[in-house]
Amino acid sequence: MGGYDRGLHRRRRRPRSLRILAVVLVGAALAAGGYAARHPDLLDRVDVRRTVQAAAPTPPDARPAPTTVPTPVPAAGRVVPGIVYPTRGGGTFRTADTVGAVAGRSGELLRYRVAVEDGIRNVDVERFASEVAATLADRRGWTGDGRWRLQRVGRDDRADFTVLLTTPVTRGRLCGDPSDTYTSCRNGDRVVINVARWVYGVPHVADLSRYREYLLNHEVGHRLGRGHELCPRAGGPAPVMVQQTLGLHGCTPNPWPIVGAEPLTGPPGQYDDPVPAGDR
Repeated sequence: MGGYDRGLHRRRRRPRSLRILAVVLVGAALAAGGYAARHPDLLDRVDVRRTVQAAAPTPPDARPAPTTVPTPVPAAGRVVPGIVYPTRGGGTFRTADTVGAVAGRSGELLRYRVAVEDGIRNVDVERFASEVAATLADRRGWTGDGRWRLQRVGRDDRADFTVLLTTPVTRGRLCGDPSDTYTSCRNGDRVVINVARWVYGVPHVADLSRYREYLLNHEVGHRLGRGHELCPRAGGPAPVMVQQTLGLHGCTPNPWPIVGAEPLTGPPGQYDDPVPAGDR
């Protein structure tokens, strides 16, 4: 399980040769300059390119040929969302343009962008950005206690972090843990939402909409400096910084930092839950 400052789910010691190779690759990407220098929280630094959504689709022969993940039978009570995606996307992103209102009455203002990886189908980037904004502006969220204000900005505006909906393999790449294609993470100024969790949720949270709200609030919470927490009371709601994707440990699912008009927190720490293999 990973360090609190980055919001990752696991930490591994990597061989010295791999660390040297990673430094060389990151250095090469930084040398490319240009857009990465103006928007350091986007993906140029890890050799992932940004694209503007085209008016017409790219010819099929110019695209990679990923294998589309079939939609399985959903769990009881779930609605099939209709989103399909390859396990490995092309590494380019569509970025939402709409600028939103400032959410929150007081506190430090952070601006964020929203982008969706190319290859994820049946996800309109503007609609996804609206869902992100609605969750982050909710009074039960991080802007509800007066400590933070959040504002969604467009493609070319200055931003403090970027919320990215990615394919499972790109998730592993951006989170620095290629073996994990199941969870989501926050790494630096990137809040990485794994489309597999956005589509399928987790078995122990029956309400997919509430799980999605949790997923956004948990990973953005890491960007706001929050670490993982433990369940404070069996039968009570889980603090949002509990790793609810992996287990509840006696708590009940809860997507919000504020419960009953008060911030809900638990003891600092994390459980040694295994990360499921694959992306489902």
